[in-house]
Amino acid sequence: MSFSRRGQNRSALGWTGMVAALSVTIAPAARADTLIDNVNGITLDDHGKMLRFTGLLIGKDGHVKQVLERGDKRPERPDYREDGKGRTMIPGLIDSHGHMMGLGFQLMLLDLSETKSLAEAQAAIRAYAAENPEMPWIVGRGWNQEKWGLGRFPTANDLDAAVPDRPVWLARVDGHAGWANSAAMRAAGVTATSQSPAGGRIEMAGGQPSGVFVDSAMALVERAKPRPLARDLDRAFLLAQRHLLAQGITTLTDMGTTIEEWQAYRRAGDRGQLAMRIISYAGDVDNMAIIGGPGPTPWLYDDRLRMVGVKLMLDGALGSRGAWMKQAYSDLPANAANNKGLALLSPAQLRNKMVRASMDKFQVAIHAIGDAANSEAMGAIADLNGDLPGERRWRIEHAQVIDPSEIARFGQLNIIASMQPIHQPSDRQMADLRLGPVRVAGAYAWNSLKQAGARLAFGSDTPVESPNPFAGLAAAMSRTDADGQPFGGWQPQEVVDRETALDGFTRSAAYAAFAEDRLGSLTVGKRADFLLIDIDPFMANPSDIYSIKPLETWVNGARLYKQGDGR
Repeated sequence: MSFSRRGQNRSALGWTGMVAALSVTIAPAARADTLIDNVNGITLDDHGKMLRFTGLLIGKDGHVKQVLERGDKRPERPDYREDGKGRTMIPGLIDSHGHMMGLGFQLMLLDLSETKSLAEAQAAIRAYAAENPEMPWIVGRGWNQEKWGLGRFPTANDLDAAVPDRPVWLARVDGHAGWANSAAMRAAGVTATSQSPAGGRIEMAGGQPSGVFVDSAMALVERAKPRPLARDLDRAFLLAQRHLLAQGITTLTDMGTTIEEWQAYRRAGDRGQLAMRIISYAGDVDNMAIIGGPGPTPWLYDDRLRMVGVKLMLDGALGSRGAWMKQAYSDLPANAANNKGLALLSPAQLRNKMVRASMDKFQVAIHAIGDAANSEAMGAIADLNGDLPGERRWRIEHAQVIDPSEIARFGQLNIIASMQPIHQPSDRQMADLRLGPVRVAGAYAWNSLKQAGARLAFGSDTPVESPNPFAGLAAAMSRTDADGQPFGGWQPQEVVDRETALDGFTRSAAYAAFAEDRLGSLTVGKRADFLLIDIDPFMANPSDIYSIKPLETWVNGARLYKQGDGR
């Protein structure tokens, strides 16, 4: 699938329209008993053990009515019968941590994620600006100075060489830093006297802002750029939904939803254009209160949309050195400023927000990447455990670098480790540099967390990474990239078995969002969300799993994507 990025009928960001062309036709459940037979069916039982089956009967309401094994009697006259032709059927995959609108805007606007050098990025920026002369700002994302081998952050001068006459603002691939040219800094009123806000950092060079703004400092430029209009959000949503269905994602856990984004999801639902499922965690408590009011929303649009909790940002990212570490980054001088990263909340602020959310029964998901951030998140959970109403199911998002001495606390505190396996092959060389040989033992520690008793929920963090869930499955099983590197896997003691990998994208992903009563497995009574693929992930090697592309994606017993059908 590919999408034009030259659009028509420009808006504040230069995009609108074509909504109807992007819409997915949604069948209202199946409206008939549907038998999908002759499949190599795979699902997990209530204990995470693999079950195989050969046929699936879907009821008129879009729920699984019967799971059929070889030799079981088939319904004599189902309303609709489809021959699976021996293909493999697996549950619809759940991305436990992604950003719906971030993906949509990446598909709409300037995307630098595939550039391999600063010069290549400059050429792409220059070409995009020339193709879009009416855009008041050039906006995009995806740059990665580590991938470029630059050895430093890019600068405003680097951007000025590509586009000197219009503001340019580009988010880093992880969304935790932004890169501005001189025109953008002038528009934002950023000068040599501008101060870094709490939880943020203005990178400086020669006493002047260099053009890179980390974490909270990004707001200094963000507030000056044009805000997307409702029609921009609608188009971004439809682009992202179409892309995710083609990847085999039937449910996305949307982390950091704003009220504007929630309204776009509601508009899609009202128009019958919400095809997949979105489980929302509001962006901090202000959005939580506006969206949910007195508590989590009910399931809406036939179980396609629910806001269940809130995401709290405790630190930044490893790539921008904003992840909050206990000790200085190994690749920074001991006397460098901010050499341990950034704490975005004080201990009191974190606990106050957690209490505020929990008293109204919102689930709390804490973004913590560095070992200091993970330690602080666990400390806050320990302080509040037992003092708050309801079942908490505390989540730590990313749990990327943990002090090895504290891994056991995840199990002791019943914390869900919401992690993104594909980060490991993407980050491993950078992680070695940033962390050094001792700390790296606690990085991306999936198996250690599992052995400690933590529940693993897997995702992609799209658009930081591709939402392709099969890349995540393969990485979790192998600790290698798509080329099989490094041989034997990076920190191979942290691989997980195939059942655990699939569980992280299905059963435990549903549990992590209080959705296990309806999603996560192909068992009687659950929603009939599933994929048909041509490779059995329990029989294939990781390199083959990396190459899997869904042949069909079904939601609620209705086929919403078929490879080659033009969607």
